[in-house]
Amino acid sequence: MESGVPLQSGLREAVIVSDLIWNEIPELRRPMLLAAFEGIFDAAESATSALKWICDRANSTPIAEIDPETFFNFQETRPMARLAPDGTRVIDWPKTEIQAARTDSTRDLVVMTGIEPHLRWNGFADYVVEVARRSGCEMVVTVGALVAMVPHTRPFAVTGSAQHPELVRRLNLSLPSYEGPTSLAGVINERLEQANVPVIALRVAVPHYVPGPPNPKATRALLRRLQHTTGVLTAYEELDQEVTDWSARVDQAVASDDESKEYVARLERQVDSDEERLPSGDDLAAELEAFLRDQRPDENGDETESGSTSD
Repeated sequence: MESGVPLQSGLREAVIVSDLIWNEIPELRRPMLLAAFEGIFDAAESATSALKWICDRANSTPIAEIDPETFFNFQETRPMARLAPDGTRVIDWPKTEIQAARTDSTRDLVVMTGIEPHLRWNGFADYVVEVARRSGCEMVVTVGALVAMVPHTRPFAVTGSAQHPELVRRLNLSLPSYEGPTSLAGVINERLEQANVPVIALRVAVPHYVPGPPNPKATRALLRRLQHTTGVLTAYEELDQEVTDWSARVDQAVASDDESKEYVARLERQVDSDEERLPSGDDLAAELEAFLRDQRPDENGDETESGSTSD
C-alpha cells in the first residue's frame, strides 16, 4: 500500500496508510472521471458494462485501485478462486479499478468501476474525490441504471441531473428530486459537490420484467447519452445488432403469454405521451465545454465563476 508522511507522536512514529494504491498516471488531455458500481443501482449491469465498453475500445491503462479489505464484508461478496494457466491457485478480490483511457475526442477519461462496497462509504467517497483531483479531472459523471415500469419496445430514457444550476441550465438536466435510500453514487455525488468538483449523474431506466444481464439496449442508451452530453465518442452504434437480437428474444418471450402482451401494451401507452426530447449532441457538448471553461482559474488565480454545486 502507498504510505503517507511519517508523523511524530512522542517517541512513537506512525505512518498514514491509504487503501488507494497508485500506479503512474500518464499525461492526459483535460480528463473527465466516469464512475459506475455494480449493485442495486446497476440494473442488468448496464452502467458498469457501458464503462467497460469504453475501456475495451480505448487505449486504457490501470492507474490506481482501491484495496477492498476495509470496505467489504467478504461473506456478502466473496473473493473468487481460479487456476492460472500454470496451474497455480489465484484469489481475485472485489477491488475497485481506476483506468486512464485515451480517446479520439478532445479529452481523455479516467474510468472507475467496481462493486458497491458494504462499508465506510464516506471514506470511499473521499478516495473518489482524491482520484478526480490527483488525475486532473475537470468534472465527474456517475453512471447508473434503475429498474422501472417501462416497456422494452420503446427507447430507454436516460435521466441526467446535477446540483450546479449552470450545468442544469446549459445541458438540459434536472435538479435531483429523489428522496429515500440512496446508492454509493449518491454519496459520491454529494461529496464531490462539497469539494466543488462539477458532477453529473446519468441514470437509465431498465424494464423491471427483464432485469438480468446483459441488457445491451440499456448500455447503448447510456453510451449514447454520455456521448451527446459530453462530446466523448463512445461507439454506441456498434451495439445496434446486439440490441436487435436482445429485443427479438424478449419479443418472443412476451408473445408467448397473453397477459404479458397486454401488460407491455399498457406500458407502451403510458410512455408514448412522454417521449424524451434533447438538444443535439453537438449543442450539449459545446455548452459543457463553455461551462468547464468558465470554471477554470483566470490568470490571477481566481475562478471566473464559483464551482460550488451546493449552497
